[in-house]
Amino acid sequence: MCKKKILIADDELGSRLLVSSLLGEDYTVLKASDREEAINIARRQKPDLILMDIMMPNLDGYSACHAIKKDAATSAIPVIMVTALGQELNKKLANHMGADGYVTKPFSVRGLLATIDRFLECPK
Repeated sequence: MCKKKILIADDELGSRLLVSSLLGEDYTVLKASDREEAINIARRQKPDLILMDIMMPNLDGYSACHAIKKDAATSAIPVIMVTALGQELNKKLANHMGADGYVTKPFSVRGLLATIDRFLECPK
């Protein structure tokens, strides 16, 4: 089992459960349902990677990504946006806010895992 930690930040319980079930055997999975929880978990737990939804209540995933990337304690954590927003403008904004990757929902399992593998090496 890989000891690397992945934080899934998504306000939709179904999305968190789906991604968690895909990753749970190979990674330690942390979950957050909103921006503030994601930032707090990132600061406390120091995950190896964050999968961040853009559309969340209150403040969006863009602002969470920006807060994580500007904090010296969490800035090195790769953030991959996982969202239904597939327009080029959304991708550019995510990049501008510090995102390291971008996956559009609905995603293929293989595509999501390949994106994660670009940032994390975990023996299978």
